[in-house]
Amino acid sequence: MSEGPIQRLEIQGAFQRFLRSEIAGSIVLLVCTVVALVWANSPWAATYEHLIHQKVGVSWGKASFELSLQHWVNDALMAVFFFVVGLEIKREVVLGHLSSVRQSVLPVAAALGGMLVPALLYSAFTFGTDSIRGWGVPMATDIAFALGLLAVFGKRVPLGLKVFLAALAIADDMGAVLVIAVFYTERIRFGALLAAGVLLAVLLVVDRARKRRFGLTALFVVGVWVAVFASGVHATVAGILLALLVPVRSRIDPRRFIERTERDLAVLKEGELTPESMISNARQFSAFSDLARAASDARPTGLRFEKNLHAAQAFFILPLFAFFNAGVSLGGKAMETLGSPISLGIIVGLVLGKQIGVTLFSWLAVKLAGAGLPEGVTWGQLYGAACLAGVGFTMSLFISDLAFVSSETIEAAKIGILAASSIAGVSGLLVLFLTLPRREN
Repeated sequence: MSEGPIQRLEIQGAFQRFLRSEIAGSIVLLVCTVVALVWANSPWAATYEHLIHQKVGVSWGKASFELSLQHWVNDALMAVFFFVVGLEIKREVVLGHLSSVRQSVLPVAAALGGMLVPALLYSAFTFGTDSIRGWGVPMATDIAFALGLLAVFGKRVPLGLKVFLAALAIADDMGAVLVIAVFYTERIRFGALLAAGVLLAVLLVVDRARKRRFGLTALFVVGVWVAVFASGVHATVAGILLALLVPVRSRIDPRRFIERTERDLAVLKEGELTPESMISNARQFSAFSDLARAASDARPTGLRFEKNLHAAQAFFILPLFAFFNAGVSLGGKAMETLGSPISLGIIVGLVLGKQIGVTLFSWLAVKLAGAGLPEGVTWGQLYGAACLAGVGFTMSLFISDLAFVSSETIEAAKIGILAASSIAGVSGLLVLFLTLPRREN
């Protein structure tokens, strides 16, 4: 089925909403990060630690299920974040900038280089130690901060560069999801994983049969999350699995949609139409009902979810994640910690590794795979975007929480992530300031 005008408008609108929400959300994300850092380094630091480790849960009889507030955010709310990430990935792969080999070669190659080179550089710093387990930390790119920083230059930024950086970050997210699922899962309980698979299959059957009921669907969704959580695979993977079930195409061909609406409108125009008439006129009531179904079928479910959840993700979930995870002490031994192999490996990986990996693999894609630079984008501007890709923040913090166990190693990772993301952001802004066209007076 060819892509119709309705679907193209939906996709373009979703991309514009995506950019706006990520850019505005990055400001809120930054504010929450600063608040967490200030609080964690204030005389009231103990209250911050008490808050994030406060246990919340449910109990029945002698049994109970409790998690700290930090883990509720990281394991439950971030599952919603990964659901949106999964929808973005599926949309890009099925209909967007990763949907064809020609379109996807450059951003996928750039993302691959931006993952491999940082991981190798980090491994070189921590080789022979248990800390090598954190090789996945510098692989990540924070799309909210990266696009937010790019937005500083306004209309000076070519649309092609925005699309490239967004597609790169989404391809990078695909890699991060695979890394989390495959390499940061200690032990898999196959019974729980099978239960998650059965629940997903039931959800798919219900969706295809158009028998969705909100309460029942919500119950199955929670069941999938609980089963994945119990399986040993990180609970956020449930968000990705659920996203794979959501269709990103229209359920109805645009031509068929127009035919149905024209037929129903003709029925409504046959006689007198008043606010009361459709109650007594069965044909009018049926036409209104069919119009509603046709409109619902024409609008892709995945794009509806993206639109409805982007605000929650950008302005609530990610800022809350930053608040509960970015608070790290910067006094006393902070400078000493900054010189540890973990921190240095992360800094070199995110700052130099991303620059080298993204730029080098992009050049190889152009020279060897026939890819082309986006329209209006120069190599200097692409290098600036590669620098911004070193802002790992959210995903890097998330992976560090999975990779390390002791408070000392987690703190070293966080300090390295904060330092690296700051350096990468500043260097990216500087390069883009020098390479983007000057604004005309």
